[in-house]
Amino acid sequence: MAMARSIALKAVSTGLWSLNQSRSLSLPKPQTVRALSTTMSPPSKAVVYEHHGPPDSVTRMVELSPVEVKENQVCVKMLAAPINPSDINRIEGVYPVRPQVPAVGGYEGVGEVYSVGSAVKGLSPGDLVIPSPPSSGTWQTYVVKDHDTWHKISKDSPIEYAATITVNPLTALRMLEDFTTLRAGDSIVQNGATSIVGQCVIQLARYRGIHSINIIRDRARSDEVKEKLKALGADEVFTESQLEVKNVKSLLSNIPEPALGLNCVGGNAASLVLKFLSQEGTMVTYGGMSKKPITVPTSPFIFKDLSLRGFWLQKWLGADKAKECRDMVDYLLRLAQEGKLKYEMELVPFDNFHSALDKALGKHGSQPKQVIKF
Repeated sequence: MAMARSIALKAVSTGLWSLNQSRSLSLPKPQTVRALSTTMSPPSKAVVYEHHGPPDSVTRMVELSPVEVKENQVCVKMLAAPINPSDINRIEGVYPVRPQVPAVGGYEGVGEVYSVGSAVKGLSPGDLVIPSPPSSGTWQTYVVKDHDTWHKISKDSPIEYAATITVNPLTALRMLEDFTTLRAGDSIVQNGATSIVGQCVIQLARYRGIHSINIIRDRARSDEVKEKLKALGADEVFTESQLEVKNVKSLLSNIPEPALGLNCVGGNAASLVLKFLSQEGTMVTYGGMSKKPITVPTSPFIFKDLSLRGFWLQKWLGADKAKECRDMVDYLLRLAQEGKLKYEMELVPFDNFHSALDKALGKHGSQPKQVIKF
């Protein structure tokens, strides 16, 4: 595990790190020959937490000692890694699956192979790789893990998309494919349409000729938000207050009733998704941002025979889906490379991690996805 490193007892303050910069800049160049003797990783800089709690209070930056790269392991120099809501939940201790503390934060990202163990085949220094399925401990400059953790991707892959391609885009793809058969001309409805998953749903649906009906919360400058989503391919975008009418389907033009609804908010926003669904429609819940329960009206639940399902990517990935996951990641990266899949991100230097964390925690209002650049 990445935490096999011995964590330095004192945190790296800004001043101390600046004193050590000359050392970090003189790290050895990537090894180009497989070492037959013991290979060690360079020292690493990492964001760690020793107990669960508020992320802005319990995380700190430390220096990690070099660790041995065993014969079946690969040392990867990380290039970028996002701060996802699930990362925050793991640090808080409320996520169902989380690493044992003390732990290095982060779950997905992209890096460049720095060195490989003597028995590793198929990976070489300089290869671009991602942990696939994702693996904890990506918020550090060097990561050492078993070779089968890493998936080699095209060097033409945009770094910021490679770093974020699994948790959100793959969730969107699986939900469109796993719960009902959708054909060109069909439609889906979703709340949380401005989220990364929501934006991916819009684009992946459009790519397949599927209409999307999108619900956003009431906010200032909502017209600008609607235009951005329509530029991605959204057919209809409504604020929650616009849907406080008896017959929401009267607001649609030539779009058929959706058989699939996607909910990441809960509360009233989930009820609005249900109002759109067709006979025997299915609502899939994959999040609960409002922290409010889902309330299902009795009449449509009975007479329309609606189905309520849940989706958790980590459970799906745990069902021997490694190869399928990697094939879909390659597919999604090709779409990103071709400009057919895009979403807003902000790249932030690793030294400014805690500023990015504050944005990810919502302290500064709605912000783009925060992606740490090492």
